[in-house]
Amino acid sequence: MSEFFKAELKDRFLEYALERRDYFETQTLYDEFLRPNYSLEFTERLIKEIRDYDSNLLDIMSGNGVEIFMMASTPNTQDFLNEGGFMDMYVKEEEKWDSFFNQLSNNHKLSKDEKKLLKENSPGLRRERRLLVVLIIAIVVSFLFTLYSLLKEALFEPEYVPADEFDRKIERMRSEYMQENQRLAKELEAAKEAIDSLRQD
Repeated sequence: MSEFFKAELKDRFLEYALERRDYFETQTLYDEFLRPNYSLEFTERLIKEIRDYDSNLLDIMSGNGVEIFMMASTPNTQDFLNEGGFMDMYVKEEEKWDSFFNQLSNNHKLSKDEKKLLKENSPGLRRERRLLVVLIIAIVVSFLFTLYSLLKEALFEPEYVPADEFDRKIERMRSEYMQENQRLAKELEAAKEAIDSLRQD
């Protein structure tokens, strides 16, 4: 059972005691709030926790061979519930721990090794690397195909052409080669910009 639920039950026990003007047995609390999912011993344990916190919250009588047999509210019961009871204490305790953990996490500075490990394990960085590798491979493959087609045309399929025609072909090949280089350079630049934008996100 969570501490939150236990705090709520303790407050309900105290509220029940306030509603009654007489003494009542532990069994009554068990029947009212916890039967059949929990045991009578659990009910007694919660009452002991109330008494351990403040023995003046309940007037407890022993009897029938048990330490806690009957109980009733006291003048302090109403004051305690008016101040928020166990639920308010639980909430304040949780807020205090949250604040403490937030402070710890804000004050902790990562070492170089921790930063390096964080970078290596970052899913965004891995995705960027994969994207960069794919782009570079695509550019290299495109360049190789272009180079192959130019070389094939120039070397493997010789044609007998006049000298001025040959010069024109060489000039055209040089021009195509330069254009292809410029296109590949632009694609590489675009890839770098895409990676940079991913890093900024």
